[in-house]
Amino acid sequence: MNPSEVLRIVDAIHRDKNIDKSIVFDGIEAALMSAARKHYGEDHEIIIEINRETGQIKGIHDGNIMTPEDIAERIGAQTAKQVMIQKIREAERDALYDEYEELRDQMVTGVIQRYDGGAATVSLGNIEAILPRGEQIPGETLHANERVRAVICDVRKVGSRVKVILSRTRHHLVSRLFEQEIPEITDGVIQIRAIAREPGYRTKIAVSSSDQRVDSVGACVGVRGNRIKNIVDELAGERIDIVRYSDDMQVLIPNALQPAEVEEVILCQMFGRAIVLVREDQLSLAIGRRGQNVRLASKLCVWDIEIMTRDELDEQIEQAVMGFSELDGVDDELAEKLVGEGFLSYGDLSVIEPDALSEMGGGLTEEQVDHIVEQAEAKAEQAEKIASEQKRLQRERDRREAAEPEAATVEEDVESPLVDETTEGVEEEAAADDELAEDDEALPVGDADEASAEEGETETPRDQ
Repeated sequence: MNPSEVLRIVDAIHRDKNIDKSIVFDGIEAALMSAARKHYGEDHEIIIEINRETGQIKGIHDGNIMTPEDIAERIGAQTAKQVMIQKIREAERDALYDEYEELRDQMVTGVIQRYDGGAATVSLGNIEAILPRGEQIPGETLHANERVRAVICDVRKVGSRVKVILSRTRHHLVSRLFEQEIPEITDGVIQIRAIAREPGYRTKIAVSSSDQRVDSVGACVGVRGNRIKNIVDELAGERIDIVRYSDDMQVLIPNALQPAEVEEVILCQMFGRAIVLVREDQLSLAIGRRGQNVRLASKLCVWDIEIMTRDELDEQIEQAVMGFSELDGVDDELAEKLVGEGFLSYGDLSVIEPDALSEMGGGLTEEQVDHIVEQAEAKAEQAEKIASEQKRLQRERDRREAAEPEAATVEEDVESPLVDETTEGVEEEAAADDELAEDDEALPVGDADEASAEEGETETPRDQ
């Protein structure tokens, strides 16, 4: 093999495949050594080296120096070529893997080549990536030849290929879109401090500004909302709440629960729990549809947020004090101290640190502490069984109520010979309808609408 030709091949592979020259040289040397062993046998000592500067090939066989002519004659060219191709493919795969591994959690733009079985094949230029159905935004529709933006969530080596997995559901996509649309974030003036997302529905993002002259929320929204509109359009209409970040949870939690108005935030440091008090008319708004608003706020603040009115809190405190006082070894004073620290259920008390309980109890012994905790664990287990049974009975009632209208429809289609009984049933239904009508007249229209709205949208975290 001509030294100049070796250098030319190495340079061409380096430029075309973006593979480091040293890797190409190593591949050629390995190919030549493999071919030589097939010729001489595996038990022979063979060393092949290529000069990186001149391209000169040097071979040693059992301590004897091989001339270039010997190498050319004795080593099979076809075998060397096959091994060389394999090594170069492996090097190309490794180079692709390293390239896309560095782009993990970064946003890329590609063109959809195929959309089959819910999964999309996306061309990124030098590789085809996969956008699985589970990583697509719920409700969005993708089409072939359409440009799409996503983040790289996984990179794997599969045989001689590299498999790149894309995602449009990770919160990193929201971060990258904000960085692209808002120059202040790229410049470091505005920082993204936290993100909580439910793809396709709603995202809460907390931002802060290092410059007092720059409003972090206003800069992200843009003039007439043009900046945030571009991001929402890219996320298929997903709602985005921009929250002003604060290190003080008394400030951040009310911000995270916007647009609801918060009256007071009570922090229970020992549990990482925040009890948020709101007015009755703000309860449904603070919780959100199916608990989405409070759930995202909890993820954003990394605190367990519980929404309630002041009356509900007073009732829960009273029940907790009474319940703790019933435990053997717990007096009224200790029960009030426990409630003051945020212990509002037997479940809370069952996980208390023994040292903390001993200190609050004025020096309770280890045996007394263990006895109190054992009682709390038993009570908590009993309450859990009762709650589980109530849920089961409720599900059965719901199934029966759903089945009753179907049964009634079937009965209407069948002629009944019991004329008197049918008439009596009609009269009873008419009487019931009259009673309902009277109840509707007694209830103001506004109250009825409000009760209907709360019944349809309110689901407290305690019910989840």
